[in-house]
Parts: sequence; C-alpha cells; structure tokens
Amino acid sequence: MKKLLPFLLALSLLAVSCQFPSPSPAPTPLPTTDPSQPFERSLFREGLIEESRPILEKLQGASEYRLEFEIAADLLNVTGREIIHYTNNEDMPLDEVQLRLFPNLLGGRMQVTNLVADGKAVTPVLTLNDSLMSIPLPTPLEPGQHVTLGMDFSLTVPDTVELNYGVLAYAEGVLTLAHSYPMAAVYDDEGWNAEIPPQSGDLTYADISFFDVTVTAPKDLTLVAVGREMGRQVEGEQQIVRYAAGPVRDFYLVVSDDFESISREIGETTVNFYAPADLQSGAEAGLETAIRALEDFNARYGTYPYTELDLVTTPTLALGIEYPGMIAITERIMDPKHDYLESVVAHEVGHQWFYNLVGNDQLDDPWLDESLTQFITLQYFEDEYGSNGYQGYRASLTQRWQRVDNKPIPVGLPVADYNGAEYSAIVYGRGALFFEALRKEMGIEVFDAFLREYTETYAWDIATPQGLKSLAEARCGCDLTPLFDEWIDP
Repeated sequence: MKKLLPFLLALSLLAVSCQFPSPSPAPTPLPTTDPSQPFERSLFREGLIEESRPILEKLQGASEYRLEFEIAADLLNVTGREIIHYTNNEDMPLDEVQLRLFPNLLGGRMQVTNLVADGKAVTPVLTLNDSLMSIPLPTPLEPGQHVTLGMDFSLTVPDTVELNYGVLAYAEGVLTLAHSYPMAAVYDDEGWNAEIPPQSGDLTYADISFFDVTVTAPKDLTLVAVGREMGRQVEGEQQIVRYAAGPVRDFYLVVSDDFESISREIGETTVNFYAPADLQSGAEAGLETAIRALEDFNARYGTYPYTELDLVTTPTLALGIEYPGMIAITERIMDPKHDYLESVVAHEVGHQWFYNLVGNDQLDDPWLDESLTQFITLQYFEDEYGSNGYQGYRASLTQRWQRVDNKPIPVGLPVADYNGAEYSAIVYGRGALFFEALRKEMGIEVFDAFLREYTETYAWDIATPQGLKSLAEARCGCDLTPLFDEWIDP
C-alpha cells in the first residue's frame, strides 16, 4: 500500500474552481477522507442539477473509483493509481472481482502492479488477450458487502487511431484517454459479463459509478474531462487538476495544447465546446445544435441531469463518440456547413439519455442505445424543421438499410453477429425505422408517454429488450409480439 500513499494525500489538495485552462486562485483543501470508506456523496452534488440530486442517496451500492493519472511530457506514457470500492449487489457470494484492461485491446499496453484486496496482496489472472483481470478475493464477498481494491498501473498510449476509431490514442497533437483505467466488469444474469468486443461497435458495458480523479500533466495543456472540475494548482511545470464525476458509466479525458472554448447556458447546465482556433466556426454551429437538442430532449425524456456538458474535437475515425456528460466530435466534420455536423451532434447529445442515463449491454443489445438514439435524432429533426426535416433525416435511415438491399435482418442481434456493412445498415438504419413502426402501432401520444416512462423506469440502471417490450405493451394495452418478431428477434 505504500505506493498508493502519495495518491491518497493528493486527493485532499484541491477544491472548487471553474473548468478553464488558466490557473485559478489557490483552492481551499477538502477534508482528508479514509480511503477504506465509501465516498461522501456531497462531493458530487454540485455536478448535478437540483432535480437529479436525490439520486445520490439511492445508489449506495455503486462502484467508487479514486483515480490518479500522471501524464508524461511526451503524452504517450501515463502512470496511475487506483482504489475501487466494489460492492456485491448480487444475491450470492462472489469469490472474485473482474476488471477490464481495455488498452490491451486498443493498441496500447496496460500493466497492473501492487494489487491488494482489503490490504492483502493478491495475484490476478489475465485472460482475453490480457484485457480481463480476475482478482481472487481473500474471503468470499457476501451480498451487500464491499471490498477495497488498490493498485498501480502504467499505460503506453498508441500513436494511431486505427483501432476502435482511435478512442485511446495520441494523434495530431491530441491525447484521448478512453477506458484508460482498470474498469469493473458488469455482473448480470450471465455472471461476469466480459468478452473481446468487435471493432465495429462500442467497447464497454458498464454500471453506474462514482469517480474522484486527480490528473497531473504539463501545465501548458488544456484538459477536458468527464465530470466537474473541483480545483487546480500549478507546481513547477506541472498542473494538478481534480474532478468529481458521478453518477456516470465511464471516465474520459482529452488533452491538447491547441484548444479554445466557447460556452452557453441552458437552465442549470453550462455547455462548452473545445476546438482549435481554426475550427471555431464549426464549434459555434455545433454548440448551437447541442443547445437545441438539449431543449428538445429535456422536454421529451426528462431534464439532462448534469450541470455541465462538454463537446471536444478529436481526430477519431468515428463521426462522434458519446461519454457521460462529454462528447467527442471528429475534426473532419467541423465545418458549419458540413452535411453531418448537426445530425452527429444531435445524435451524440441523445446518447446522454440512451447509453448513460439509461444503460444497456452495448455489445449484446446495441439497438437499445444506437437504434433508439437514431430514432430520437429523427424526432429532433421533426421538432426543429417539421415534415421536411423529418423526411430528410428519414431518407438517411432508409439509405443505410438499402446498403444491405433492405434485407429483414433482425435488429436485436449482438454486434458480433453482424457481418461487413450489416451493423451500420441494420442497427443505425433499420433499427431506427423499427421505433417509427412501434410509434405507428402504439399511436403517437401513447408512444411518447411510453418512451418517457421507459427513461424514468431505467434511469441510472440497465435496460433490457424484455423490459422495453413489457413497458410498451403495458402502456398501449396491446400485444407487440408480432411487431418484435418482424423487426427485432432473431
């Protein structure tokens, strides 16, 4: 545990400030906390709008991460320390906890050392190409009990964006750190749910968690991260920045020396867009879209829960990628007149409801977040531009499906079961059209009420296909099995 002590001391260094790259006045230290005890949830209160704050008392079994990242000057090497409070939320004892080491699938290299469970040294077992670390527990973890895991880790970042769209990479002067820490796997009806994700889809399937993160990096860099900045200080050539993020499903960090930011407010939320100076016109257009999408989705599905939403440009090969309270937009569409900029920003904003707030197994049930988010983007264009907007965006969905000759391939397959162009054509095209068919079957008013109820029912939880179908049938008082057989089920 000695190597963890500098990290634990660093946790008390910083306090409230604002999220901008320039140094702020010396912060007031936060009280030192016992790392063996769960977080004080008040740490996360200011990151939530007032309406969402009661959830802090309802997620007592959520995993809690204390993380430290130290970013080298070359931006290719990161060292870190982590403490996880993991609670057994199952109805049976657990004799191990499984963590994912996603960098080992992304062209990088992560190694874990000094691993302890409740202060006792343990030896992990690595499988799935070293991307799954199984940690044997000294004694079985009974239901409701928690274990404290501690470890050091090192990370070598790839300098290419070729794997999984470049979510973890240093390229074109931008460092993107996605899934860059040992991350608890989900335990569900399959047991520990872990696999090697296909290159075409999302990587993670994650429970709601809380993060207290300290980042040390060269002082001339701008840091953009999931969560609320709690404070910063400069020591020599280094800046130390602390973030509190939660409840969220992941932690994401982007680093660059070339970002400028613009901001707007909507209700209790500040929306920021970070981009290089030569992309500021695109940032302004993207920020305007994000505001309009938030207004639309707030009215339809319930108010966005956080006091901050950050958008940031990266060299990702994807058009956009969603993270909790944060969105990456590829640099190549950052022209305000680009055909894709508005639809991509609206889509990624929609994921704040369907991926983060309402979670799902993104590898086995990708339609629950991607198809649904495509459909609510269709609703956005209808709300903003009327029937012309609706038909215009709908044409893009039908064109996707046409890439596989409109074959009635089931929408409800795992990512790995789609071949070639099928994943995009079916999950992003036909899947959105399923929700259009569902709305027609249920009637618009009943469908809209169902979708809001679905969001409220599974907020901060994990939704399933069966849960969605049951809620829809209860709301309409109808049998939707024929429709699901036609569109969804294999």
